[in-house]
Amino acid sequence: MGNSGNIVLIGMPGAGKSTLGVVLAKILNKDFLDCDLVIQKAYGKTLQELIDEEGPEGFISMENDVLCGIGAQDTVVSTGGSAVYSPEAMEHLSELGPIVYLKISYPSLVDRLGDLQERGVVMKNGVSMSLRDLYEERQPLYERFADIVVDVDDLSITAAARKVASAL
Repeated sequence: MGNSGNIVLIGMPGAGKSTLGVVLAKILNKDFLDCDLVIQKAYGKTLQELIDEEGPEGFISMENDVLCGIGAQDTVVSTGGSAVYSPEAMEHLSELGPIVYLKISYPSLVDRLGDLQERGVVMKNGVSMSLRDLYEERQPLYERFADIVVDVDDLSITAAARKVASAL
């Protein structure tokens, strides 16, 4: 683990990586980087457009390329929920700083997410994949890559950010 003052957030879409990440960055006096926005900017399209055009595998490959090129200092880095499909990208991110998995229960996820189709969520087996399947497929990957696991279930964004800050 590098000592660059970075923190990398991973977790399901809807777990709060982007919103919590901004609050965490303020609490810790760090910059904030949203990898989804970096990908959108790099390709000039929304995540959903990229997934629609390239398919899940194509998108994962593009995401991997972008993530492997990220360099940061004193930054809270929020990754897309599908980052864990790219071991190479996760290896690179782990060199940036500790990887914190924002863990959320399945029922909370359902409450927060609503319509997956609009969120630019990568479903490896296409849209026929249920949210539960996606959750069960990704959970072990998040656990595997995480240096720190923080249960953010039923916490407000601020309370969750404080909990992450104290876990570091």
